[in-house]
Amino acid sequence: MENLLRPLIVVGGSVVLTLVIGWATDFLLRKADDRHHDTPLWGLLRRARIPYQLVLCAALLRGSYDEADLLQSNEEAVGRVLTLVLIGSTAWLVIRIAAAIVETSYSRYAHGRAHRDPARVRRVRTQVTLIMRVVSAIVGVVAAASMLLTFPAFRAAGASLLASAGILGIVAGVAAQSTLSNMFAGFQIAFGDMVRIGDTVVVDGEWGTVEEITLTFLAVRTWDERRITMPVSYFTSKPFENWSRGTPQMTGIVFWHVDHTAPVDAMREKLRDILRECPAWDGRAYDLSVTDTTPNTMQVRALVTAKDADDIWTVRVAVREQMIRWLADEHPYALPRVNTADAVLRPSRNGLHPSRDGERPSPDGVPVQRRYHGSSRSDR
Repeated sequence: MENLLRPLIVVGGSVVLTLVIGWATDFLLRKADDRHHDTPLWGLLRRARIPYQLVLCAALLRGSYDEADLLQSNEEAVGRVLTLVLIGSTAWLVIRIAAAIVETSYSRYAHGRAHRDPARVRRVRTQVTLIMRVVSAIVGVVAAASMLLTFPAFRAAGASLLASAGILGIVAGVAAQSTLSNMFAGFQIAFGDMVRIGDTVVVDGEWGTVEEITLTFLAVRTWDERRITMPVSYFTSKPFENWSRGTPQMTGIVFWHVDHTAPVDAMREKLRDILRECPAWDGRAYDLSVTDTTPNTMQVRALVTAKDADDIWTVRVAVREQMIRWLADEHPYALPRVNTADAVLRPSRNGLHPSRDGERPSPDGVPVQRRYHGSSRSDR
C-alpha cells in the first residue's frame, strides 16, 4: 500500500500545489490589474501563468522525485526529462516577463507622446520590437545550450568544440556573410532612425507602409494589400523615399490638360470650393497655376496639402474628379478635343487640294490650316 501511496502523494501533491500557487498568483495579479488601471504590467504578467506553472511543477517534481520510488530503473532518464522541461519553461517564463516589462514601458511612453511626436513613437516601437527579438534569441540559445550540457556526451565534446571554435567561426562568418550584414543593418535601422514601423515609403516604385522589421528582413504592405519582403540591407545601401520622416504632412499635385480658352480664374475659385468641402484637406495651402503649354492644350497644375500620405491621396482624387466634372458641366469648351471635320476639295492654281473648314490656301496652293482646338470660334 505504501508503494502506491508514496508516488501518488509525491506526484499528486506537486501537481495540486502547483495549481494552488498558480491560482493564487493569478488572483493577486488580477486584483493588482483592477487596482492599477494606469499600467498594463499586471495584465501582461498574467500571460506568463502557463510557463510559471510549468516551472513550479517541474521544480517540485525534480526535487521530490527521489522520494516517490517510482520507475527506479529509469530514474536518471526521468530526472533528465524533468531538468529539460525546467530549463525550457524557465526560458519561456523569462521571455514572457521581459516582454511584459518592455511592453509596459513602451505603452507609458507612447501614451504621453502619441499626439505630440508620432514619428518618435514609431521609432521607439521599432527599437522595442528588435530588442525583444534579440532578447528572445539570446534566451533561446542559452536555454538550448543548457539543455545540451545535461547530456554527458555533449559535455565531453565541449573541449574539442572550443578548440575548433576559431576555425568554425571563420567558416561560419564566410558562409553567413549576407545574414550577418542584414543583421547589422537591422540594428542600424533600429537605432539610426532611417525607417520605422508605420512609415510610408516608396521602394522600387511601390508605395506602401512598413508593417514589420526584423533583424534580417523588412515587410512593406502596399496600398492594394500586397506584402513586399525585402532584406534590411537594401535600406542601408540604396536610396528610398520615406514620406513619414520628420513630419507626415505632405503636398500633392494634380494635373489637367485643358484648352487654351479654359477659365483659369474660375478653376482657381472652384478648387478653393472643392477643398473647403473635402475633410481630408488640412487647410494649410492650395494653389492653381498654368505650368506648360502645347500647340493644342495647356497644362494646369493644382497644389494641395494634407496631414499624411493617406489623406493627400484622398484630396488629389477628389480634386481631380470634381474639377473634371465641373468643367464638363459648366465649361465644356475647356476640355481638350480633336477636330474631326470632313475634308473638302478647294480649287487652287495647282489643282484641287483637300482642306478642312477653317483652312485658307497659301499663295503657292498648299492649304494652311488654322488649328482651333475644339469647336469653331462661332460655336463658343
